[in-house]
Amino acid sequence: VPNLQGPCYVSPAPHGGFVVSEECRDVKVFTSSRKLLCSLSSKYRHQFGNPAGVCVDMDGSILVADEQRRTVHLFPEHGAPICLVSTGLMRPNSMACSSFGHLFVADAGENCVKVFKYRVRPP
Repeated sequence: VPNLQGPCYVSPAPHGGFVVSEECRDVKVFTSSRKLLCSLSSKYRHQFGNPAGVCVDMDGSILVADEQRRTVHLFPEHGAPICLVSTGLMRPNSMACSSFGHLFVADAGENCVKVFKYRVRPP
């Protein structure tokens, strides 16, 4: 996939596509045929500081860690973004979601992995 601006993290997305964060820029979603589907900043009118880790949950929502803003946002397929974590992160980097609604965030600022539960309904 050419023409990315400082690609940092990548995650598989539903239907064979993938999500890529670009350093100090944006998060882009691609189809399985590597065509740009959307830019999260454009689609959601969201301003990123420095998007880092990305992952996709069981519902197809995209989660993004923002190193500069020290937050984690959830971008659902439909609806507005939701700030899942707004405090307690020093430098969130990579992330992973479990099928049980847990979010694992590697915090490079505190040299640890933090675990959050963000989904209340069972899978």
